[in-house]
Amino acid sequence: MCLGVPGKIIEVYQDSGMHMAKVDFGGVIREVCVEALPEIQPGEWTIIHAGFALSILSEEEAQATLDCLREIELLNDELDLPAPPAQS
Repeated sequence: MCLGVPGKIIEVYQDSGMHMAKVDFGGVIREVCVEALPEIQPGEWTIIHAGFALSILSEEEAQATLDCLREIELLNDELDLPAPPAQS
């Protein structure tokens, strides 16, 4: 299963004609394609899946999603669930 993860846009730029951005995922910065959201601006939140920005989120929506993801991680730890098998 794959999830989209919220991230905060910190820089928007062009690279080889593509709309790209640097996105902050809680201190981890990644480069993502924002071609589907050319209007996105630094400071806005977006949901990222497989390196592509899918939609713009409010900060409240992003934080609610991050809270849910943290709860899932805590639940997995509490239930001592095995990690999912690696996909190849």
